Amino acid sequence: MKRLIGSAVDASVEQRVRDSFRRQGLMSHLGATLSEIRRGLVSVQMPFRPELSQQHGYFHAGGTSAIADSAGGYAAFTLFPEFSSVLTVEFKINLLNPALGDKLEALGKVIKAGKTLTICQLEVFADPADGRTLVAIGQQTLICMMGRRDSLSHANPK
Repeated sequence: MKRLIGSAVDASVEQRVRDSFRRQGLMSHLGATLSEIRRGLVSVQMPFRPELSQQHGYFHAGGTSAIADSAGGYAAFTLFPEFSSVLTVEFKINLLNPALGDKLEALGKVIKAGKTLTICQLEVFADPADGRTLVAIGQQTLICMMGRRDSLSHANPK
């Protein structure tokens, strides 16, 4: 029976996602954390810091896009076989509202999973004092790289 998007993942899948996320230097630099890992659904949060803002004091679109990309990538990764890795092929983000608040939350949700390419829907919400606001939406295509472990061994050699 096919497991539904949003259902619980096995402990090994969750650990694989968490281990991969920890290896992302950019996510660490941004202060981003995984807040939810489910089958085909991942949430990434990023707290506000002045270093993440643009000239008007909103979250910068670069950080907003980066956490959206990671949320979608890891949502797809939850569906990939054990000995594989994930890589973004393309993504598009529409910025809808100024990203202002204590934190941003990016949600990545698998829309169509294939053997090679997976399509995800991306949403980013700001969490200001007066309520949650949708600040960005997007779509993403990811590739499943079979037989390639998701590890530092694939990073650029020094």
